[in-house]
Amino acid sequence: MPIYLDHSATTPLDPTVLETMLPFFSQHYGNSKAVHAFGREADRAVERARASVATLLNCAPNEVVFTSGGTESDNLALRGPAQFARTEGRPITLITGPVEHHAISLTARHLVETLGATLRIVPVDHFGRVAPDDLRAALDNLPAGGLALVSLIHTNNEIGTRSDIAALAAVAHEHGALFHTDAVQSGGYLALDVPALGVDMLSLSSHKFYGPKGAGVLVLGDGVPFLTSTSGASHEDGRRAGTHNVPGIVGTAAALEYVRANMDVHNAHLTRLRERLVSGILEQVPDAELTGHPTDRLPGHASFVFQGIESTMLLMHLDQHGIAASSGSACKVGNPKPSALLGALGYGPEWTLGGLRLSLGFHTTEDEIDTVLDVLPGIVERVRKLHAVSLS
Repeated sequence: MPIYLDHSATTPLDPTVLETMLPFFSQHYGNSKAVHAFGREADRAVERARASVATLLNCAPNEVVFTSGGTESDNLALRGPAQFARTEGRPITLITGPVEHHAISLTARHLVETLGATLRIVPVDHFGRVAPDDLRAALDNLPAGGLALVSLIHTNNEIGTRSDIAALAAVAHEHGALFHTDAVQSGGYLALDVPALGVDMLSLSSHKFYGPKGAGVLVLGDGVPFLTSTSGASHEDGRRAGTHNVPGIVGTAAALEYVRANMDVHNAHLTRLRERLVSGILEQVPDAELTGHPTDRLPGHASFVFQGIESTMLLMHLDQHGIAASSGSACKVGNPKPSALLGALGYGPEWTLGGLRLSLGFHTTEDEIDTVLDVLPGIVERVRKLHAVSLS
């Protein structure tokens, strides 16, 4: 049987979540903004889901904006406040790190090009974390009367490290800056509490926690200046245009309820298997290192670098053995490129092509971990012999 170890990319839809969604495809299929009974039923479902998500995140229901996923949520979090500031003629300063998801880094660059925003990049340590003092330095000398917006990832998608977002948000607020965190990887494994984190905005994506694809959440705090970037039907209190994806919204709430109800049991299972996997790989594979923080990381996330290999070739060989994994690098077959993230962590060129991410799920078994440990050392040795990386 194939072994799926790419749960950081997407998770299977939980059967109980699917069961909750099904009536809204064929029975309660009305447009949630229609005034008739079909529409009212759909609207009630949306608002029940909103209330459930708000309760689980400990925020107000009106702060929950339903989106198409993490990428849209991240885009809205940066674009909404920046575009509002632009209408007022205020200078815009964006502060982010070098290990953010592309939905943040590319959006920030686009706002530099289109709105004249200034972008400041805060360095990270070897584990991918921003130090509060470094963020404090990046927030010095902000333009008077301007918008300052910090966006830093909660748990890193490539290396699994968990950051102290509450401490960083407090620093941002000391300087009058807004704070957003991309918590897309965290939703299935950490009991997120918006007030405890101290963030103004937070992004989630349903398919990362056993919910449907094409559905997500942006927590948009009261008082955050915001101008929508989409035009059309005025859904979500004018913050996002477009007809509600009622099955997806219902599924998002059901999935968040599911993972919260089972979080302790699932996390204990994942942590035990991850530790078995990590210790086995580091013992059996020479010139291998764990990336990210060794303990303060997602429970089912194990990421590595292997010296002197190209991870694309490693992934192809794993796939031939029925093991689905992913790479933390931006390699392309025949045209390898070093991982910018690994470079930001201080790895040299002999390491930055060889990233591997093995992300476990709730249904991953010990036998599957043992199978990976049986075949991976030989695969790495074979790839090193057949596809040695040239640094010239």
